[in-house]
Amino acid sequence: QVQLVESGGGLAHSGGSLRLSCAASGRIFSNLVTGWFRQNPGQEREFVATINRSGGSTDYADSVKGRFTISRDNAKNMVWLQMNSLKPEDTAVYYCVADSELLQLGYSREDFRFWGQGTQVTVSS
Repeated sequence: QVQLVESGGGLAHSGGSLRLSCAASGRIFSNLVTGWFRQNPGQEREFVATINRSGGSTDYADSVKGRFTISRDNAKNMVWLQMNSLKPEDTAVYYCVADSELLQLGYSREDFRFWGQGTQVTVSS
């Protein structure tokens, strides 16, 4: 079992920045592929970003590419999502995700067995 705890959400103005953190425990962190998803009420959870076990490979949804950066520190069991140039449409609950069975990157909800409780990000125009 893996426990994921997100923090760092809050309110930002359009064009501003926020940094989300995710602390992991319960498994050897370097064995986990991790990522971030987001969800708005009445909508499905959508992929935001993913990072492989070593941190050497990342990928992003087109909607956030060039604005968001995912990173990790295996020694600290941490994953981060740096969000710059925020837009009102980035408003959502953001979820940290992880899985030990993926070989590289994950893109779908079904790829990840472990989910955090979510943290709210609100971007005002």
